[in-house]
Amino acid sequence: MSTHKIPKRSEIPASDKWNLSSLYTSEKDWEMDLELIPDLAKEIASFKGKLAESPDNLRNALDTYCRMGMVSETLGSYAFLLTAGDAEDSANQDKYGRYVMTVTQAEAEISFFEPEIQTIPDETLEQWLERPDFGVYKIYLQKLNRLKAHILSDKEERLLTLGSESGLTAHNTFGMLTNVDLDYGKVRTKDGLVPLTQSTWSSFMESEDREVRKNAYTKFYRTFDKHKNTLASLYAGSVAHDVFEARARGYSSARQMALFPDQVDESVYDNLISTVRANFAPLHKYYSIRKKLLKLDELRHYDVYAPLVADCAKNTSYDQAVEICRNALKPLGSDYTDILCTGLRNGWVDRYENKGKRSGAFSEGVYIGDPYILLNYKEDVIRDVFTMAHEGGHSMHSWYAVRSNPFMHYNYTIFEAEVASTFNEQLVFEYLLKNSDSENMRRYLIATRASDILATLYRQTMFAEFEHKAHVLVEQGMPLSADVLRKEYRALLEAYFGPEMHFEKTSDLEGLRIPHFYNAYYVYKYATGISASLALAKRVVTGGEKEKQDYFKFLQSGGSRYPIDALKVAGVDMSSAKPVQDACDTFAALVDQMESWL
Repeated sequence: MSTHKIPKRSEIPASDKWNLSSLYTSEKDWEMDLELIPDLAKEIASFKGKLAESPDNLRNALDTYCRMGMVSETLGSYAFLLTAGDAEDSANQDKYGRYVMTVTQAEAEISFFEPEIQTIPDETLEQWLERPDFGVYKIYLQKLNRLKAHILSDKEERLLTLGSESGLTAHNTFGMLTNVDLDYGKVRTKDGLVPLTQSTWSSFMESEDREVRKNAYTKFYRTFDKHKNTLASLYAGSVAHDVFEARARGYSSARQMALFPDQVDESVYDNLISTVRANFAPLHKYYSIRKKLLKLDELRHYDVYAPLVADCAKNTSYDQAVEICRNALKPLGSDYTDILCTGLRNGWVDRYENKGKRSGAFSEGVYIGDPYILLNYKEDVIRDVFTMAHEGGHSMHSWYAVRSNPFMHYNYTIFEAEVASTFNEQLVFEYLLKNSDSENMRRYLIATRASDILATLYRQTMFAEFEHKAHVLVEQGMPLSADVLRKEYRALLEAYFGPEMHFEKTSDLEGLRIPHFYNAYYVYKYATGISASLALAKRVVTGGEKEKQDYFKFLQSGGSRYPIDALKVAGVDMSSAKPVQDACDTFAALVDQMESWL
């Protein structure tokens, strides 16, 4: 882990930062829009009790509701991006805080809106939807009407809205505790003592020095062990809140509540788990190969991310990475690659690390403005090329969805989101593998791709099993103590990692440190997403114009279709187990190639 000076935000050239002028050209414009939110809420509130009186009332109210949504999204994205770029700037924190407070108050004032729409008789609403001027709201209203059975009264919805911020307490406290308050100590490396944090954890786990990995792992989980009861209590509180809301809204379970809005049958979740479990053989084989390639007497939990191919350093400049993306994504056509690469070079991307900047990477798609991307690009990390392609996939998904749908229908679901991103990763992998002139690089790419599929398909499925078990236990009246959670998680660790893995006493504390668990029934979408993307990448690359256009129909769908239907248009049926099985087969083929290295 080499040390380097992290620059201040002010020291980063403007050309390396995103250009947020597509959202706002001045702070004054942002402030004016913020002042507009309460006025729009009042205008919507003036229709209270009148929405069912006539189609004109409903249409006029929807116009204002849509405008408020667009203004709110633009305001929030701008404030969020400023904070993501530099959270140490108090002005950015103030701006985001004022936005959240303003919108929360406004949403409480209009909490009557959707419940009142749902009081309109189905027959009446369907008649109104035949009017051409309702076209931009038709799908939104049909989806809203489907939720009718689970929407509460005006007063009850207002109470839930007012309590929504406090409902995030467990999540926010978990983040503050694990990212700010806990001191994990320091780890001695060849560069001296280096702080152990949530951000540096992954770097330590990828160290070639096993002693560094062991020390980091031991110190990290020793810290969690000291706070295990607090962490268990926080997660138990989050699960309890999920169960409370599901019961309040009349769902049979928290899982049904989470899957219902996307019209995803619970069998999709169960098929994922059962199919992955039926394909443990290549997973266990992978860990056996890993043990042999690392020349270890026994494989420990801190060995699972150690590099299998050493001495594969390769510097790739930002511009070179953009061109790799252009060439790798050629199967999608020049229109796609020209738009993406122009955006990557001209204001979409915040490229490099600076003090106060959020770690990792993300794409922030908005209806008004560019689909912005946060990176922390490093030239000597080949994975960052894949990250660029991944986030570029998200942004292009947003780009097509925005231009093919009205505001109320453009936003695609998380279930679909990971398809476009991992699709791009697969094409980059195939391009780099095909064009590599080094056997060492080929091995690195294969090992990295196998590890990535494992992390997204197998590991996220394990996480999905755990959070479902936790919710079911609470629904059955079982308190979630630290001991209960650890027992359930250890059983999953042993099943997924197989007989080669030797765990530490603290290994099962991993189940108390995953932030995604505070967004219930989210992680399974990573596994279904990569399953769909692998199938679609193969279909597009080996197919013709029809297969490519089918994929673009998916990108253009936005929120105009339910996710299972949108993916069927693209050519993959996620209601069946086949895409998951095919993804497992893809992983197995990579593992077989790795076996030949022994």
